[in-house]
Amino acid sequence: MTKPLFKPATLDRMEQVVIVVLWAFMTWRAFHSENPFAPLLVLSESAVALFVLIRRPTDAISINPRDWLLASVATAGPLLINPEDVPLAGLATLGVGLVLVGNMWQATAKLVLRRSFGIAPANRGVKISGPYRLMRHPMYFGYLLTHIGILILMPSLWNLVIYAVAWFAQIFRLLAEERLLGEDESYRTYQAQVRYRLVPGVF
Repeated sequence: MTKPLFKPATLDRMEQVVIVVLWAFMTWRAFHSENPFAPLLVLSESAVALFVLIRRPTDAISINPRDWLLASVATAGPLLINPEDVPLAGLATLGVGLVLVGNMWQATAKLVLRRSFGIAPANRGVKISGPYRLMRHPMYFGYLLTHIGILILMPSLWNLVIYAVAWFAQIFRLLAEERLLGEDESYRTYQAQVRYRLVPGVF
């Protein structure tokens, strides 16, 4: 078996540095934007940077380059959104509502995870309380609502493509997490109890 280029702990640390740098760049762009809703973009992505910094380290993390590429695209994509565009006419209230609800939902999921949060597929402990009783990946559902809201508030072809690419990667990232977590018997039991991954009744 080929020895991995980096140890899991090293990959964890590298991931933290990249996310914080991208978050800082996004924050700088948002606060120099004339879009009045640009601070919502910062609100939406700040929890990711915070939880990446305080998460619990683990050796049960994927070292598959494909998994890391998917995780990187899914996480970095939303940090590249252009906050300059004008909200869709008459839909600003809907956009703000989706961002706020999405952020509250993902925050609830993160509070359940606490330091078990991560970017690349990893097993930092199986959580089954709170929103995890309704779907296996509620944090991603919160992201979905938030990203739809941000796209309404900052509509452009660039942002649409960024989110489309990020969510393409996000779905495959989710499936990679399921494969890794599926090695844990307690997670297989949880899968049997909670049928849907992301959207109840759909997927």
